[in-house]
Amino acid sequence: MMALQALRRYGRCVQKELTMADSAAYFDIDIERGVMKMVAAGDWRARFLKQVDSRLRDFADDTMGRELIIDMTGVERLDTAGAMVLQRTLLACGARTEVSKIIGASEAHAALMEQVVDHLAPCHVHPLHPNAFKAMLDRLGRGVAEAYEAALQLMSFVGETLATTWRVLTRPSHFRWTSTVHHMEEAGLNAIPIVGLMSFLIGAVVAFMGAKILRLFNADIFTVELVGISVLREFGVLLTAILIAGRSGSAFTAQIGSMKIREEIDAMRVLGLDPMEVLVLPRVIALVLMLPVIAFIAAILGLVGGALVAAFAMDISLALFMARFQETIIIDHFWAGLIKAPFFAFVIAVIGCFQGMEVEGSAESLGQRTTLSVVQALFLVIVIDAFFAMYYLEIDF
Repeated sequence: MMALQALRRYGRCVQKELTMADSAAYFDIDIERGVMKMVAAGDWRARFLKQVDSRLRDFADDTMGRELIIDMTGVERLDTAGAMVLQRTLLACGARTEVSKIIGASEAHAALMEQVVDHLAPCHVHPLHPNAFKAMLDRLGRGVAEAYEAALQLMSFVGETLATTWRVLTRPSHFRWTSTVHHMEEAGLNAIPIVGLMSFLIGAVVAFMGAKILRLFNADIFTVELVGISVLREFGVLLTAILIAGRSGSAFTAQIGSMKIREEIDAMRVLGLDPMEVLVLPRVIALVLMLPVIAFIAAILGLVGGALVAAFAMDISLALFMARFQETIIIDHFWAGLIKAPFFAFVIAVIGCFQGMEVEGSAESLGQRTTLSVVQALFLVIVIDAFFAMYYLEIDF
């Protein structure tokens, strides 16, 4: 009997301290068949919780580990703050059995109580001095698992993109010509100045550094082969893909991600539009068509840069450079580089669109996905380039 009186002092003290209307939040404590029962009543909104919050915390501390039933039959009004306070009290008791529960709540109050449960999960507290080796293994394992899941999701998105492409090819009326041409201009033509300048400078640097080394062996003339083969087979298309990944791939992620945050993609689905047809496919096709063109221009400008350095910094005139180039550089070197461009373009566009579709609705998520888009695109571009290099070596191409 004395234990029951000690428990009830929480509710009664609150009632004595109330100076507001009778509908303000209050509670009483009872014991039924050995189970504590907290009867909540009144107006459990944020403005009335100050009087009961401290008493509820003391009550939860003193009853930790015991079963508790919260009766909400007398609760007149309830908001999110009140729901969280009641759920926090139930969670603090610690005895999560079938007996511990909330009863007497109206349909609206019960729905609100369910919604706040997920936001009361206790935070995981890391030890002050964790084992560094275990922490490293844990981080490595999580990274491998996340990379595996990301690879599966990306492959699924690639399959969905290819299926959408086939569906549009069989029904050409669904193809969005205007959107495709727009992205060909934005992602392709507008990138030519920066790509061209970079390729011109790379060709000049390769020619200058190559000539400096070859001069030690009195083989300055082989600078032509060095510039021609390196620019046509590798530097022209590879550096173009790297720049496009940082410029256009990230732009795809930012554009689609912004639409995801503003719920425009959900609005498309409500209107019966397929986001894959409207947003993804035009960007993929535009980049696949334009990257070979940009890579071709980049290769030409890289050769021009190398030729100018050879003409002004060495004793190789433009006429001699062109004559040597025609004699020693075969067309296979040009095709070896250009064949890789559509594969690079497809990977860059798909990853950019995929990361944009994965944005979860915040500016932080958009920034993270944009960074992931660039990193993943650069990684896969280099992997594909290495695969082509090994394949060309095997077939002697």
